[in-house]
Amino acid sequence: MYYYGDPPALPGKGGIDYYNNSGGGGDGTGLHPKWGSPQVMKIPPPPGTPAKWAPPPPPPMISSSDMSSAYSGPHGPVLPPPSPSIALGFNKSTFTYDELAVATGGFSQANLLGQGGFGYVHKGVLPNGKEIAVKQLKSGSGQGEREFQAEVDIISRVHHRHLVSLVGYCITGQKRVLVYEYVPNGTLEYHLHGKGRPTMDWPTRLKIALGSAKGLAYLHEDCHPRIIHRDIKAANILLDYNFEAMVADFGLAKLSSDNYTHVSTRVMGTFGYLAPEYASSGKLTEKSDVFSFGVMLLELITGRRPVDNALMEDSLVDWVCDVAYGA
Repeated sequence: MYYYGDPPALPGKGGIDYYNNSGGGGDGTGLHPKWGSPQVMKIPPPPGTPAKWAPPPPPPMISSSDMSSAYSGPHGPVLPPPSPSIALGFNKSTFTYDELAVATGGFSQANLLGQGGFGYVHKGVLPNGKEIAVKQLKSGSGQGEREFQAEVDIISRVHHRHLVSLVGYCITGQKRVLVYEYVPNGTLEYHLHGKGRPTMDWPTRLKIALGSAKGLAYLHEDCHPRIIHRDIKAANILLDYNFEAMVADFGLAKLSSDNYTHVSTRVMGTFGYLAPEYASSGKLTEKSDVFSFGVMLLELITGRRPVDNALMEDSLVDWVCDVAYGA
């Protein structure tokens, strides 16, 4: 879509000459290729005018900068495209803590959607009626304000149909809050293990697996710098009413350059999904996400939790390996 500036050349129309006086040939001669003569229309003088009457001059050409003057002032600068926050229906991407407290009913227990290693998630409603998911990060993460803003700035530019969009954030004192779009149909974990939930059919499971794989592949392959999620699990796969999967909770993911492997003294993630090499050494690569995604696929196929002491002594991965080797 072209908001400002000149339109592109139309195929088969001789480019911009289509709008000028270069004639039907498109070669600037004014000659039609078939008849070989200038295609000029002679305007007869109005009745009762002198013999030396001449037609009025053509209107002056209007450039794109002049056309934008009606919106940005005479010969003003070209306006930039609308920001992602405006395109999403918000007038800003930063929120005050008080605004988010009002949106979530004071972070009430009734609006609590879930909690994890990073903090609590509440449902909220903005003044314009837009539903959001507000995630308060646990204090003491050691992440500075500048580092937090830099990561949020990059992640807020990530848009994919299988990723939950980060639409804003809040920094107040030691508080760090992330604001996501709200996805209404719960998590994959809820649909797999929730009480009284119907068993999902295989086409639905395949659809969820493909959607979440596309979202993860986008983070690893199409983002620059690449984004390592660090916490792929069933609870972080959100579903809409059509069971389209969206990868969520990558607000504290690590940014990775092509020639850099992050070594962390603090291993982040969820027990049962952690890659063995990451858990033992702290070396973080895309392979850590791929291992976690594989565990999630096993969970999706078998319907078993990654770690469930009631059903098995070992982890889901060990159980699958025993079944496979014993078959």
